[in-house]
Amino acid sequence: MPRSRTVLALFALAAPLLYGGPAQASADQPLPSAIFRATHNSYSGDIGGARKSIPAQLDRGIRFVELDIHDNGYATSRDYAVGHDSPGDEVDHQAGNPGSNNLRDWLTVINNWSAQHPEAAPIVVALDIKDNLTDNTSYAAGNLAALNDELTSVFGARLLRAKDYPAQPPTVDALRGRVLPVISGDGGTRTQYKRDVGHNPAVAINGRGQVVEVHDSGSGDLWYWSGVYGADGRVTWLRHGRYDSGVTPAVTLNDNGDLVEVHQSQTATTLWYRVGRLAADGEITWSASNRYDNGVLPTVRFTDPAGTQLREIHRSQANSQNWTWNGAFNAGGRSVVWSGNARTSDARYDKTTSVSGSSRVRVWTGADGPTPAQTLRVDTDRHTGARIRYPQTAFTEFQQGNSAELQQDALFYAAPANASSFMIASRQAGRLVRGWGFNSAGDATTPLASYPATDHPDAAWYQDLLTRSGAVR
Repeated sequence: MPRSRTVLALFALAAPLLYGGPAQASADQPLPSAIFRATHNSYSGDIGGARKSIPAQLDRGIRFVELDIHDNGYATSRDYAVGHDSPGDEVDHQAGNPGSNNLRDWLTVINNWSAQHPEAAPIVVALDIKDNLTDNTSYAAGNLAALNDELTSVFGARLLRAKDYPAQPPTVDALRGRVLPVISGDGGTRTQYKRDVGHNPAVAINGRGQVVEVHDSGSGDLWYWSGVYGADGRVTWLRHGRYDSGVTPAVTLNDNGDLVEVHQSQTATTLWYRVGRLAADGEITWSASNRYDNGVLPTVRFTDPAGTQLREIHRSQANSQNWTWNGAFNAGGRSVVWSGNARTSDARYDKTTSVSGSSRVRVWTGADGPTPAQTLRVDTDRHTGARIRYPQTAFTEFQQGNSAELQQDALFYAAPANASSFMIASRQAGRLVRGWGFNSAGDATTPLASYPATDHPDAAWYQDLLTRSGAVR
């Protein structure tokens, strides 16, 4: 064999060791050990790079697509907008890409391609969130529940939810035709997706398994979570939102989905109530807030099976004396008629625990590993210590320099492509690692990043490197 061909053959054998991947992907290769072609700012097409359209990228073997998104105008468009520094910025609308900036349209392009190529290796869709979604105070304003629903409605059965990722890493072949969503970008948003914090939580459950939790922020805002108690004894939280200002809230809920919430003013010892209507999807329609007394630490319960009679017990603002009210719930008027105000020797209700039949829920605050002491938690009669949080539909990315909270249980890691030591250590720890801005063969590490995200996927050096590294298609 000529010397030149011998050298090439030896190099081909050595390439997997040099670049951290097999020369040919094994059929039973675990996902975290595989390498995939990936693009950076995939929506930019040939703007600031040479990527071509999203379908063209997928045709060429790209299996990691990054979409930068913004919440500007969500309340009007009911969708997020794709763009770099702002909606539409550096977005290439060339043939094959959507003509709009709406995220749903871009996700649909990816879903349609995946549906037509069920044999393709799993596609990761990274959503680089450019705006802070923690100040989106409702589903209608585009909070993370809305993002979850958009991912679910577009990808359907192709979606591999983070909560369903098995303890034993699946093989690439087992995930062919699937889509894995990853939340990247704004650190506060990623953190809130994994947990929530609050003060003075209270909870109610009804006979239909509907659950409502309320708490104060510690700085004067009142927030709620709504969810359902499932057959597995766990609560799935559906909606989250800010509904008022105040402190120390309590809530009660009847089987019709009617709820009454009571709380104290943040700046005075006045007591207020609100009526709400809980829908099957978890959305709550709230009435206006109404004052009914002075005092502190209010609690409330429906007292009859029909859910029409109430009793409220609170403490005096001046001493330790408890006071009570009776309430008649007016469903049509979305109000309560209060009567019978008097001192009572009865204790205030335990607002942190609610029981319906054999189902019990209890809410509390406490650290969960590296999370804050005010992390909202929930126990049921069958499970303890779960976080009150959004369903983990998407994976959350841990980036170099992020908090221990974001690192906890993270599968996807990321850093600039030149962060070689971070990349190597993360790969060796069995993580899926993205290196963004991977625009030179000199960025290659041993082992190579799982997703070397480049602006030039068709460049000869990139194709050569990924081929020799055994990149999976």
